[in-house]
Amino acid sequence: MKLNLVWLQSGGCGGCTMSLLCSDARDLFGQLRDASIEVLWHPALSEQTGFEAIEMLQACAEGEMPLDILCIEGALLRGPRGTGRFHMMSGTGKPMTEWVSRLAARARHTLAIGSCAAYGGITAAGTNPTDACGLQYDGTLRGGLLGGDYRSAGGLPVINVAGCPTHPGWVTDTLLSLALGGFDEKDLDPVGRPRLYADQLVHHGCARNEYYEFKASAEKPSDLGCLMENMGCKGTQAHADCNVRPWNGVGSCTKGGYACISCTEPGFEEPGHPFARTPKIAGIPIGLPSDMPKAWFVALAALSKSATPRRVRENATADHLVVTPAVRKTGLK
Repeated sequence: MKLNLVWLQSGGCGGCTMSLLCSDARDLFGQLRDASIEVLWHPALSEQTGFEAIEMLQACAEGEMPLDILCIEGALLRGPRGTGRFHMMSGTGKPMTEWVSRLAARARHTLAIGSCAAYGGITAAGTNPTDACGLQYDGTLRGGLLGGDYRSAGGLPVINVAGCPTHPGWVTDTLLSLALGGFDEKDLDPVGRPRLYADQLVHHGCARNEYYEFKASAEKPSDLGCLMENMGCKGTQAHADCNVRPWNGVGSCTKGGYACISCTEPGFEEPGHPFARTPKIAGIPIGLPSDMPKAWFVALAALSKSATPRRVRENATADHLVVTPAVRKTGLK
């Protein structure tokens, strides 16, 4: 059975679409068609414009054309004063919030693509003059444009494919799972993220894990050491598989030398401290690994630092390998 997909862009940078174009699939739309997903319209990628696009959206909103998957990218701008008129859909005279609400009422599945659409994200940061929110969350609180009790025609809440931008594999895997009929509510975590990536931590597979194990920490951005103790990294707490499933097959934030800022998390845009600085109390980072008691971490850190090899200690605060691993016989036969 063919599944019709409509993708709309609201208040955001378009980065999730740019990310999607870096999908591992050589032919993204061909891959979706092979799964019986037909992209009816995407504002940046489709040929239809003007009245053709509006007629198609109107047909979906009125139930004249089936709408199986609705993907929203970018936060929903409710301002000023709840009118939604900060973001009007060109040529329709209606706010984007109205279009999204009408289409979501018809959609078999509704997906928030990226953290802006899921929770408000960067668009909702600071004083939030546009009154930006997510589809089913307003920051960390359930609600958003559609309300906390919203269910799509397929019976699911909004599927929050969160990330800033989201990983192309998270989007395609979710879409393909829906097409195969193998996705239901148990496949969502407590904040609506697909567990296919949210059951992992960014820490898993991190190239800096040896430094983390010995608590050999970076002191400046170019250092090779662990970024958790001083540089603000939240990889031990952030839910994503960025280092298990690298971007473009090779990269991630931590591999590129930048701390994980937990961009899949509601409210990540307002951490209460500079992104690249680790807040501490009595010299101990506030943000400890998500499932490790504080006393255990302190004891482990002290033991690890006392056992740190010279190679690891010296390389941690250098921008290249200063000491290479020793060459010794392993004793294996």
